[in-house]
Amino acid sequence: MGGEEGISPKSPEAKLGLEVEDLWDIQEPQLSPTEKLNACFESIPVSEFPQAASSQVIEIKSDASLGEAVQLLSHNKILSAPVVDVDAPEDASWIDRYLGIVEFAGIVVWILHQSEKKEGLDAAEVFAKALQDSTGPAVAAAAASGMSSPRYRSSQPGSPKTDGSFFESLTSSDFYKNTKVKDISGTFRWAPFLALQPSNSFLTMLLLLSKYRMKSIPVVDLGDRKIDNIITQSAVIHMLEECADLQWFKSWGSKKLHELGLPFMRRNRIIKVDEDEPVLQAFRIMQEKGVGGVPIVASGGNKAVGNISIRDIQYLLIAPEIYKDYRSITAKNFLTAVKNYLEENKKESPLVSGMVTCKKEDTLKDVIMKLDSMKIHRIYVVDGEGNLEGLITLRDIISKLVHEPRGYFGDFFDGILPIPQTSRV
Repeated sequence: MGGEEGISPKSPEAKLGLEVEDLWDIQEPQLSPTEKLNACFESIPVSEFPQAASSQVIEIKSDASLGEAVQLLSHNKILSAPVVDVDAPEDASWIDRYLGIVEFAGIVVWILHQSEKKEGLDAAEVFAKALQDSTGPAVAAAAASGMSSPRYRSSQPGSPKTDGSFFESLTSSDFYKNTKVKDISGTFRWAPFLALQPSNSFLTMLLLLSKYRMKSIPVVDLGDRKIDNIITQSAVIHMLEECADLQWFKSWGSKKLHELGLPFMRRNRIIKVDEDEPVLQAFRIMQEKGVGGVPIVASGGNKAVGNISIRDIQYLLIAPEIYKDYRSITAKNFLTAVKNYLEENKKESPLVSGMVTCKKEDTLKDVIMKLDSMKIHRIYVVDGEGNLEGLITLRDIISKLVHEPRGYFGDFFDGILPIPQTSRV
């Protein structure tokens, strides 16, 4: 078993790694490392993937308010949760039991949608109208006034240069309090979601997380018509970290990034946001480009001063009062305010640590250890001066380990999951 017989596995992930090791040793010697690993992962069903902690398999009822959903995601430190249709019959199949998955990416869409032109009104008028019921016309007009600035209209249509009191006014409004999770179902990516069955393979799961850009994958037991497990990007990174010293992983883990052809995404392709841009512009770019985070760079330069992830949208809604001293919520002001808030409240978040970076000379094992310890899915490659050179994500790492065989998915996607007509993601 590659010399690992004496190890007593300390975790389910380590046991899984040893199972891969056993399978690795019996593969045909002429196969490439990637072909061997493909065969190993195709032989292991996702039912063997370690069970997520109970806090990770949270369901949200469709009649919960958007504010409750944000608090639940934030409290449990999760990026998304399945939405249960409270009107579904007891014996409903899983497809009818769930409406979809609410995630921070969808909440970003909802917020941006509120700040865009709608029914002939501009953004300022939409918000003023929405806020007026509970805060009065003067406060509502003041909160929305940032959207009317000439700079905003000319340079960043749809990305409000909001003033510091804007989100405090929004979250205290009846409009926000009365918005239910089911009301933002148009932001769900699938109807209800793409799920695996326990018998599907690890290879299927890894390909969905990489090539098919899934962020997390529910495993549904058709017998009980409920979600049995949720496999997240963080859980896969942790599995790889636990396997880092096993023989099968060393074919990749011991190599330096540049030897593996990483990063795929080089400096000129990284989507960056200037620190003086409105923070909503950062979230808009993430939504439009389908990325989970963007580096914030010093004004007019290429030196990264911070990173904003899609999950950080929560801090506009759960702590709206922390921006009140700012004339506008720029990316720089957002990072400063949120870091202070997190430190004062002794809350943990990757945002507090600032930019998590690596060098081209680092090994893949180094990168995986760093991703796992920080509970993140992306890391920036920098040069000696801290200038951005590239970006590496979990998807890039998986694509180095396994590949999709020709015709592998067949009709896997056909007819199961129509995207909602109203989808804006």
